[in-house]
Amino acid sequence: MNIDKNDNLTAQQWQRVLDFSRTKETPFQVILSEVIEEKYHELEKNLPFANIYYAVKANPAPEVISLLARLGSNFDVASVYELRRLQELGVSAERMSCGNTIKKFEHIKEFYQAGIRLFVTDSELDLRNIAMAAPGSKVLVRLMAEGGLTADWPLSRKFGCNPDLAGDLLVLARKLGLEPYGLSFHVGSQQRDITAWDTALSKVSYLFSWLKENEDLELKCINMGGGFPAVYQERTHSVDVYAQEILRYLQEDYGDELPQIIIEPGRSLVGDSGVLVSEIVLISRKSRTALERWIYQDCGKFGGLMETLGEAIKYPIVCERTGPAERVILAGPSCDSMDTMYEEYMYELPLSLAVGDRLYWLSTGAYTSSYSSVEFNGFPPLETFVI
Repeated sequence: MNIDKNDNLTAQQWQRVLDFSRTKETPFQVILSEVIEEKYHELEKNLPFANIYYAVKANPAPEVISLLARLGSNFDVASVYELRRLQELGVSAERMSCGNTIKKFEHIKEFYQAGIRLFVTDSELDLRNIAMAAPGSKVLVRLMAEGGLTADWPLSRKFGCNPDLAGDLLVLARKLGLEPYGLSFHVGSQQRDITAWDTALSKVSYLFSWLKENEDLELKCINMGGGFPAVYQERTHSVDVYAQEILRYLQEDYGDELPQIIIEPGRSLVGDSGVLVSEIVLISRKSRTALERWIYQDCGKFGGLMETLGEAIKYPIVCERTGPAERVILAGPSCDSMDTMYEEYMYELPLSLAVGDRLYWLSTGAYTSSYSSVEFNGFPPLETFVI
């Protein structure tokens, strides 16, 4: 796809990216702050009943955090290192929650001493650690969600627990002096099947009712995590469609008296704001009769494109050349055969493509620079510029 056929960005935005890019050495990432602001207001407009907690891990650039703080966002922090970055930027701990269910005891103490009072858990040991290190805090228990089969980047196995254990943990939380506040789930990142929320919310509704009737325990909050998509190669619904369906699911269970709703957008907030700019290092064929070219570029899996693992996320890719195109295999620069981004899902790029040309990877604002490795093969982390 060439630049003239791209519709992810406006012509004016594209020109800004191109003008800025010509002054920089590849690879690097450009973040358009105006796109993040548009996405934030879009979520506010379509989900006015939800409290937004930005998933810092999606893109922890200080400029991104500061922008979202000015817009009024809260923040989901997954580690004390994210907590410290937010503190350095002047974000109050009252606007943070700790959404990671895997955490050291000493780190829970640091969260608590900083002022965080909302924690997510999914195991007895972690719950007891919270009770000791963060007494009196609110806790959400994370349920296992079944949306992993339909999400492009599944999150269903490592985190969460079954409903029977979730109920036990909430009852135990009360005994330990914590506030059993609600339930949490995540339907998988880049979730294109809206019914995944319906399935998860059905489990939540059942537990809300069962705990109230059998344990006199009234929950107050549902954390729906992330999952809303960015614009990649695969078709998705717009945010307003997701919002309408999710609100319908909620109203079927709770009427107009909704519990507190939390969402933790990451990809949907910052994904479409990013353009990763790389340069072609080498072009080759593996035989005289090969039908496809190998395109090696100066950024690969270890330089920010980790979500091409298993060819899960398929980014739109554009270049400045036009003309007849041919299938290509796209690979990174490191001496690791795993550093091949797309071999099965073959992109088509112009036959006129040459060494030194640049490729523009769209919708790379999330989970790229934050995945970039430190000095694998000596390559430095992906540099990010927010404009």
